[in-house]
Parts: sequence; C-alpha cells; structure tokens
Amino acid sequence: MRSALAATLPEPRCELDHRTVFELLVATILSAQTTDRGVNKVTPTLFARFPDAAAMAAADLAELESIVRPTGFFKTKAKHIRDAARLLVERHGGEVPRTVEELTALPGVARKTANVVLGTGFGIASGITVDTHARRVSQRLGLTAEEDPVRIEAALCALVPRDEWIAFGHRLVLHGRYTCIARAPRCEGCACAPWCAHRARAERDAGEGEA
Repeated sequence: MRSALAATLPEPRCELDHRTVFELLVATILSAQTTDRGVNKVTPTLFARFPDAAAMAAADLAELESIVRPTGFFKTKAKHIRDAARLLVERHGGEVPRTVEELTALPGVARKTANVVLGTGFGIASGITVDTHARRVSQRLGLTAEEDPVRIEAALCALVPRDEWIAFGHRLVLHGRYTCIARAPRCEGCACAPWCAHRARAERDAGEGEA
C-alpha cells in the first residue's frame, strides 16, 4: 500500500506557502479549522508586515486580527501567533526550535503542528502528521481503529519505517484532500483501493442489498 501511494504521490509536499521555518510555523498555526488555500491568501500580507519573530512579537493585536480574520477563529489565532513569536524571541533568540517538546510549549502548537514544522522545515522525522484527512485515510485503509490523533500517530509510526514518516504523512494528507475525500470518495482509479477496508465494506453492503 505504501508503495502504491508513493507511486501516486512521488514528491509530496506541504501546501502551505512559506519561505522560512518561522513562516511555516505561523501558517500551520493559522491552518487550524481552515484550508491551506485560505491561509495562503492571507500570509503574503501578514509576512510582508511582520517578516520575523521579533516583528510579530511587537505587533498590534488588533492589526493581526484584521489580517488573519479570513482564516476563522481570528482572535485566538492572532493571540497565538503573537504570543508564540514573543516566546521565540525570549527563549530561542527569535529562531524556531527543533524539538517537539520546545515547539509544543508554544501557544497554538500541538503535535500535528510540531510534526509539520520539524518535518517540512528541518527534515526531522519527529512523527507522522495526523490531521483530519490523514485520520480519515488511515481509518478507511484499516491502518488503525483509533480515534485520538496521538494514538493514530503512534499506530502509524509503528507500521512505517522512520525514514518514511515525513513523506508518508504528507501523502496521507494529500490523498485525503484530493482522492479519499470525506463525502463521495473518488474510489475509481484510487491506488489504495485494493487495501481499502472502507471500500470493501461498501461493496459488501451493496452486494447484500442486491441479494
């Protein structure tokens, strides 16, 4: 299954636009409960105004809220990115740290965000990114029956070699975003169809309905 997914998505990547690891961190915080496309619409303005941690740490909160409003939950997100920037300046010299523990100590940063930043920004395989899409795909493929993202990640990490964690996480996300979508998944032509427990159940149920 991993090889079939790799053949379909040979060079998977994070779809959040960024030029620096700091921009990636902020964009990933903003991506909660919204689409990468939506985040990419606001970050050019945001980073032109606040290009680094020091600038964002000194930002006016009302101005931040105005810029990130289209991403939803803008008050919380604006506070998170400013407070995270302040901690970067105070604790890390304005640089993004390279451990899960240090990253998750920042406001608005949970394991998913930490894994994205470490994997995409630094090439560090800290875990497998589990968002809504990766959760759906891993469950439909029968890779895990867990519901909690942390437990799903642990189950996936036990199945996949560490040197594949970063790429595999991206592939799950992208496969769920464009093929194994929530409603009416595009099963025809799906590279993972032979291993898909969800499709097997659907076909069995359809056969029983015709009987």
